[in-house]
Amino acid sequence: MSTYRVLALDGGGIRGIVTVVLLQRLAAAAGLTGWLDRVDLVAGTSTGGLIALGLAKGLGLDVLQDLYVTKGKVIFDDSWFDDVVDLGKLIGADYKITGLRREVKDVLGDDTTLGDLSIHVLITAFDLDNADDQGPGSDAPRSWKPKLFHNFEGKGSDRDAVAWKVGVYTAAAPTYFPSYEGYVDGGVYATNPAMCALAQSLDERYGPPAKLADVRLLSLGTGTNLHYIPRKSLDWGYAQWAKPLVNLMLDGVAGIADFQCRQLLGDRYHRLAPIFPEGTTFGMDDVKHVPDMMAFAAQVDIGEAVDWLRREWV
Repeated sequence: MSTYRVLALDGGGIRGIVTVVLLQRLAAAAGLTGWLDRVDLVAGTSTGGLIALGLAKGLGLDVLQDLYVTKGKVIFDDSWFDDVVDLGKLIGADYKITGLRREVKDVLGDDTTLGDLSIHVLITAFDLDNADDQGPGSDAPRSWKPKLFHNFEGKGSDRDAVAWKVGVYTAAAPTYFPSYEGYVDGGVYATNPAMCALAQSLDERYGPPAKLADVRLLSLGTGTNLHYIPRKSLDWGYAQWAKPLVNLMLDGVAGIADFQCRQLLGDRYHRLAPIFPEGTTFGMDDVKHVPDMMAFAAQVDIGEAVDWLRREWV
């Protein structure tokens, strides 16, 4: 038996700092030295996609932490003038794409491609128009579609895709940032990319696939806000559902991926998804509370995850 190790990293904007701190703590745990070096496939959505690309490029966790601590305010830089132009956020994205593009390009390099990365990656995005895939004279239907960028060798691989661009695609969350080159955040269908990663690891089109019994999958969340709607009968329309529907969908798709992986893998799967304390809510652009999120992640109980990694991973 050859163990196939998969790391899946959720989306969550600036809350990605929680994931980075958890990774640092796991790396420092007794008996887990070098566990990240054994990853065969790292999958990520949005902020998790940026971390995944950074890990695959060989960047240290300290470098990735700095992306949140010192660069977060540049990425989520909103001006009063922009708010006026956007009619108080009713039209137009909250933030320009400029800061995100500059910082991601700086950390991943101008010319690094997915094929240049040291390990396999799977990065989620959503293609708003598949016209470029059709080719001249094609009568195939034109539509939007999920897009999974990966660097496995074989037909349909994205090994030539520029890594920083893929990073911007996966992080271009609707309403927060404009779309970029026709792509938006993969969180619209896979906030938690664990099930996508499992499917990719079993895909026979890209070399000998892993056997299901050999897969070990660790899934990391970015911290969950406690949301609920107390009323039992809601006669709501677009205006009332708009804000809660985003959180509802993000939490819902993350939860179903967790259920599917747990059902398929059993004890070979573990998810570390801490929940923020009741009454504490951190937004995906809540830059001013990065220190609070770091303090929260520093006291999360990681005992079960450490035990699982010792038993199943190393």
